Amino acid sequence: MEPYTYEDIPPLRVCISREHRFGTDAFLLSAFARAKPGDRACDLCAGCGIVPLLWFRRPDRAPGVAYAVELLPQAVEQMERTRAENALGERFVPILRDLRALTAADIPTASLDLVTCNPPYNQPGTGAPARTGHRLAARHEVACDLPAIAGAAARLLRFGGRFCLCGRPRRLPDAMEALRSAGLEPKRLRLVQKLGDTPPWLFLLEGRKGGKPSLQVEAPLIMENPEGGFTREVLAIYGKSES
Repeated sequence: MEPYTYEDIPPLRVCISREHRFGTDAFLLSAFARAKPGDRACDLCAGCGIVPLLWFRRPDRAPGVAYAVELLPQAVEQMERTRAENALGERFVPILRDLRALTAADIPTASLDLVTCNPPYNQPGTGAPARTGHRLAARHEVACDLPAIAGAAARLLRFGGRFCLCGRPRRLPDAMEALRSAGLEPKRLRLVQKLGDTPPWLFLLEGRKGGKPSLQVEAPLIMENPEGGFTREVLAIYGKSES
């Protein structure tokens, strides 16, 4: 049986599988990163490629090129299928590589305006056990950790370039330490809450290569209205309108 199906995210069709699909975090990170027209961008730990693919929903706002680095062959095959399905050509470039082994032949050093990453959220031995190797690599820091991710982003970014990532609030101190150690100064932080009176379940963090110390903490992103349903901002991120 064919392991792949396609999910419509108008005007795109994204190839997904049981092993490599996407969720809310990817939409929030993609929107938070604010890719600009003409940017040279890259997503690390790309999975099915959803974070950079979302930038291509609006061709007039899409980056000039978006690389998608992933170490699992099946996920890269899915991205290649998505690229062909949507005729993205050389604007969307999947790369099968461990991010720790990236070279200038893959992506030129210090050439990018924006790097993103939705990293594994759990340290080894923590969180719910993974039942498959795919889930282990996606959920736990077995193939790479936050310092390795931040280091890869720093090598790829030009001076002044931005690195955006998301994670669980318990890992926020680790993320900030990793960014600063790599020369990426934390500049922008936004917490995501289900409701206005519930604790945050996700952070969105931006660091800037060569930036000066000064952190802007934005208003929380509230997912749901008290009376039910997504907030107007979240509907806009999903590309939907209020009914």
